[in-house]
Amino acid sequence: STTNSVFVPNFVLMMVDDLGIGDVGCYGNNTIRTPNIDRLAAEGVKLTQHIAAAPLCTPSRAAFMTGRYAIRSGMGSTGRVQVLLFLGGSGGLPPSETTFAKRLQQQGYTTGLVGKWHLGVNCERRGDHCHHPNQHGFSYFYGLPFTLFNDCVPGEGSDILALVRRCGLLDISLRLLVVLFFISILATVLWLTPFKFIPTWNCILMRNQEVVEQPMVVETLPRRLLTEAQQFIKRNVDRPFLLFFSMAHIHTPLFRNPAFSGKSLHGLYGDNIEEVDWMIGKMTEMVDSLGLANNTLMYFTSDHGGHLEDSNSRVGQQGGWNSIYRGGKAMGGWEGGIRVPAIFRWPGRLAPGRVVHEPTSLMDLYPTLKYLAGDTQPDRHLDGFDLMPLLEGKIERSEHEFMFHYCGIYLNAVRWHPPGSDSVFKVHFFTPNFSPPGAGGCYHTHVCQCFGKHVTHHDPPLVFDLFQDPSESRPLSPETEPRYSEILAQTAKAVERHRNTLAIRQPPHDATGVSNQMTWEKILWKPWLQPCCGTFPFCGCKEDPSHSV
Repeated sequence: STTNSVFVPNFVLMMVDDLGIGDVGCYGNNTIRTPNIDRLAAEGVKLTQHIAAAPLCTPSRAAFMTGRYAIRSGMGSTGRVQVLLFLGGSGGLPPSETTFAKRLQQQGYTTGLVGKWHLGVNCERRGDHCHHPNQHGFSYFYGLPFTLFNDCVPGEGSDILALVRRCGLLDISLRLLVVLFFISILATVLWLTPFKFIPTWNCILMRNQEVVEQPMVVETLPRRLLTEAQQFIKRNVDRPFLLFFSMAHIHTPLFRNPAFSGKSLHGLYGDNIEEVDWMIGKMTEMVDSLGLANNTLMYFTSDHGGHLEDSNSRVGQQGGWNSIYRGGKAMGGWEGGIRVPAIFRWPGRLAPGRVVHEPTSLMDLYPTLKYLAGDTQPDRHLDGFDLMPLLEGKIERSEHEFMFHYCGIYLNAVRWHPPGSDSVFKVHFFTPNFSPPGAGGCYHTHVCQCFGKHVTHHDPPLVFDLFQDPSESRPLSPETEPRYSEILAQTAKAVERHRNTLAIRQPPHDATGVSNQMTWEKILWKPWLQPCCGTFPFCGCKEDPSHSV
């Protein structure tokens, strides 16, 4: 096998699900203990303006993996449902897309994904695995091909059924009962069946392309994921590797690990953050104990901001805290849903304790990994930039003069960091309508929508200076901002240039030239696509706890 050299580093990427930037000590939280994450920051570089390409799992992760806005791969929603709902749907990251894992695999890296995927599995038949991590450059996969949902734990309620009710889709079936009684009874049964058995259909564990647990046992999941991630590093100590540890925390349902229960000052949610920190510590310890620290770039982040509307009467607040930033998960371009923690640690290469305040993106990982792996082959249009010059202090300015913030497929806001200025102007074309009126989120629907009556369009757009007003509380006007007209003119030109980079429209594809993966036809459950251990529909298996990896 190829031995490691200082010129070919290893990569350990660690992503928390739904973590708010205000949940971590080194970002200002002084009531939740995160010593291990704080240590990573002290030994590495902390970014304060690291931005997700979308405020929701599926599109954010698609952009992270590909270095491109989700709209380019058809992973932006046109309607009410903005994430994949069923493992038995046909939507997902298209086989034609290229991930950083695929590029590194071609450079001789052993690549692994442990944890959450949520970018699809099958296309046309059960077992074609066209969207599966193994087909997208990961030589090893263990974890959740979908995500962790309340549906996975008895007594926690149903996220998916609640979402479908809020979208008004069950009402459609009930109206059909009046029109075609017998046919609609059959239709209703077929429609409700996937919701009834969501824990069996969606809450599964896979090792590579084999379903190893269905439904999964949630209580032991964190420990199993951590062990798999540690074992992957151990197995590949003598060759270049990429590990993406995509954690199941802290998406609800929250875990109830007795070792952490009741230990934090913020109830079950705080307990979960402190468990995350412990897991990050174990990952760092593994890298260091194997003598890999000086040749391993470790990265810590979240896929988007915390979910403000997620709470219940039993445990209180279950979603994250987004610090001083406005909004959260599924709230379009508001800063709280897209500004995430980001730490890079690489002893000997990156100066410890450095802080970067420039705009950066989760999409920057793709070109950064490519550069460090020595991949100089041509690529398609990328929206990210190599971060190493910024991380090493060789340049002071981010290459992101403009960044585009999407809500589904709709361009929601634009960020402009003018050359020679500390200001970062943000222009909002529309904003989600919060409910009830006066609230700080969409509490009636649990997540905000991106279209129609769910948003307010602004003419002229809302303009903020994030440098002076990071909480987006004081809109600028021609009277308060001398550059006001220039801001609108420059962002309008940038939007036009950006739209010109999207492929020519080719019906039946959308404006990006790729098939939209987030339509109802692709999202809804198809029995013939459902991953299953056993004979469908009699799916069920438990993982052998003695299985050694």
